[in-house]
Amino acid sequence: MTTTMSIRELTRSSGKIAQYDYIDIEDRRSHEYKGVLISAKYADDVKAFLEKKIAEEKQKKLDEVMRFAGILSGATENMSTQEIKAKKMREMP
Repeated sequence: MTTTMSIRELTRSSGKIAQYDYIDIEDRRSHEYKGVLISAKYADDVKAFLEKKIAEEKQKKLDEVMRFAGILSGATENMSTQEIKAKKMREMP
Protein backbone atom coordinates (compact mmCIF):
# COMPACT_ATOMS: atom_id res chain seq x y z
CA MET A 1 0.00 0.00 0.00
CA THR A 2 1.30 3.47 -0.82
CA THR A 3 0.48 7.08 -0.04
CA THR A 4 1.78 10.62 -0.43
CA MET A 5 2.65 12.76 2.60
CA SER A 6 4.29 16.04 3.34
CA ILE A 7 7.36 16.16 5.54
CA ARG A 8 5.31 17.75 8.30
CA GLU A 9 2.68 14.99 8.19
CA LEU A 10 5.43 12.41 8.25
CA THR A 11 7.03 13.82 11.39
CA ARG A 12 3.74 14.35 13.22
CA SER A 13 2.27 10.94 12.50
CA SER A 14 5.23 8.62 12.35
CA GLY A 15 3.00 5.71 13.39
CA LYS A 16 1.54 5.66 9.88
CA ILE A 17 4.90 4.71 8.41
CA ALA A 18 4.47 1.03 9.32
CA GLN A 19 1.15 0.87 7.45
CA TYR A 20 2.64 1.55 3.99
CA ASP A 21 5.10 -0.20 1.66
CA TYR A 22 6.44 3.15 0.53
CA ILE A 23 5.53 6.78 1.02
CA ASP A 24 6.06 9.51 -1.56
CA ILE A 25 7.23 12.69 0.11
CA GLU A 26 6.31 16.04 -1.38
CA ASP A 27 6.38 19.69 -0.38
CA ARG A 28 2.89 20.61 0.75
CA ARG A 29 2.95 24.15 -0.64
CA SER A 30 4.70 23.71 -3.99
CA HIS A 31 3.78 20.04 -4.50
CA GLU A 32 7.42 19.45 -5.46
CA TYR A 33 8.45 15.80 -5.20
CA LYS A 34 11.12 15.41 -2.49
CA GLY A 35 11.72 11.66 -2.34
CA VAL A 36 10.43 8.34 -1.15
CA LEU A 37 10.44 6.48 2.16
CA ILE A 38 10.70 2.70 1.76
CA SER A 39 9.39 0.11 4.20
CA ALA A 40 12.07 -1.90 6.03
CA LYS A 41 10.93 -5.12 4.36
CA TYR A 42 11.92 -3.72 0.94
CA ALA A 43 15.06 -1.86 2.03
CA ASP A 44 17.54 -4.60 1.08
CA ASP A 45 15.98 -5.01 -2.38
CA VAL A 46 16.08 -1.26 -3.02
CA LYS A 47 19.70 -1.02 -1.82
CA ALA A 48 20.75 -3.88 -4.10
CA PHE A 49 18.96 -2.27 -7.05
CA LEU A 50 20.57 1.11 -6.41
CA GLU A 51 24.05 -0.38 -5.98
CA LYS A 52 23.66 -2.21 -9.31
CA LYS A 53 22.38 0.94 -11.04
CA ILE A 54 25.22 3.09 -9.66
CA ALA A 55 27.81 0.49 -10.69
CA GLU A 56 26.36 0.41 -14.23
CA GLU A 57 26.49 4.21 -14.48
CA LYS A 58 30.10 4.29 -13.25
CA GLN A 59 31.06 1.56 -15.73
CA LYS A 60 29.37 3.44 -18.56
CA LYS A 61 31.32 6.61 -17.73
CA LEU A 62 34.55 4.62 -17.46
CA ASP A 63 33.88 2.95 -20.83
CA GLU A 64 33.36 6.37 -22.43
CA VAL A 65 36.67 7.61 -21.05
CA MET A 66 38.54 4.42 -21.90
CA ARG A 67 37.24 4.58 -25.45
CA PHE A 68 39.64 7.43 -26.05
CA ALA A 69 42.52 6.02 -24.00
CA GLY A 70 43.95 4.30 -27.06
CA ILE A 71 44.09 7.63 -28.87
CA LEU A 72 46.00 9.25 -26.00
CA SER A 73 48.45 6.37 -25.55
CA GLY A 74 49.36 6.32 -29.22
CA ALA A 75 47.84 2.90 -29.91
CA THR A 76 45.90 4.37 -32.82
CA GLU A 77 48.69 6.46 -34.24
CA ASN A 78 48.69 6.72 -38.05
CA MET A 79 45.29 5.01 -38.32
CA SER A 80 42.34 6.45 -40.20
CA THR A 81 38.99 6.88 -38.50
CA GLN A 82 37.64 3.93 -40.47
CA GLU A 83 40.49 1.72 -39.24
CA ILE A 84 39.92 2.84 -35.63
CA LYS A 85 36.18 2.11 -35.89
CA ALA A 86 36.83 -1.30 -37.43
CA LYS A 87 39.32 -2.12 -34.64
CA LYS A 88 36.86 -1.04 -31.95
CA MET A 89 34.08 -3.12 -33.53
CA ARG A 90 36.31 -6.21 -33.47
CA GLU A 91 37.09 -5.60 -29.78
CA MET A 92 33.42 -5.31 -28.75
CA PRO A 93 31.86 -8.49 -27.33
